[in-house]
Amino acid sequence: MDYVNFLDFIKNRRTIRRFKPDPIPDDYVEKIIEAARWAPSGFNMQPWEFVVIKDKTLRDSIVQWVREYHKLTLKAESTREPWQRVPHLPSKDPEMDYRIAPVFILVLGDTRTLKGLPISMRYDAERRQSIYISSLAGAYLYMSLAATTLGLANEWVSSVAVAYAHCMTKDLLGIPPELEIYDMMALGYPAYNLTSRKLMRDKEKMIHHDYCGVDDFRTDTEVDDFIKRARIWTTANHRRGVDKNIVGVSEGI
Repeated sequence: MDYVNFLDFIKNRRTIRRFKPDPIPDDYVEKIIEAARWAPSGFNMQPWEFVVIKDKTLRDSIVQWVREYHKLTLKAESTREPWQRVPHLPSKDPEMDYRIAPVFILVLGDTRTLKGLPISMRYDAERRQSIYISSLAGAYLYMSLAATTLGLANEWVSSVAVAYAHCMTKDLLGIPPELEIYDMMALGYPAYNLTSRKLMRDKEKMIHHDYCGVDDFRTDTEVDDFIKRARIWTTANHRRGVDKNIVGVSEGI
């Protein structure tokens, strides 16, 4: 793949939050995980494990725990600084969200691999954790890219890693204490075409060369302005409706 095609590919990789319930081939899941295990990792410790969840009862339990957590986050959002608050509006078609994705993939981190890092990193708590998380993030990104090549939608369901959902999910699935949930991918066929342009920062304002002074970076006002625009864009994307031409549903939805 040349650079032009590569750049076009990653520009079109987007998080899709509306799914069809149609099953996906087992070999697609295997291909996605095969890509992930080739991701770079600190000192090649490869700290990842993957749990593929297809059983609906298990998936529904995880969804319920995440929803319970989200109820609390809505209350917490009311304390956000007024200038960046975005009104909470319900999804246009909540029945098509990640809950009906036919496959969940949990990415786990094996904390026992941390002792394989160089001693100078092993006993530097901040650096050790940074390397560990970066390794898992790389594996997850490879999964997302691989899913895109297969025509699959995927959504990051990071809330499964918060303490409550994390503990409940580990207990449900019998995951050992030494392993932690890093993130979860909801995987399935997309229920809509993503045609909106992604909100992006100006490239020229984020690249710096050699010595950089305060004047070379964004002001507090510029950062706050982008935060407001990004929150509005992201909230709108979360509410996006399905493409009825894709899913074949009636206009009543």
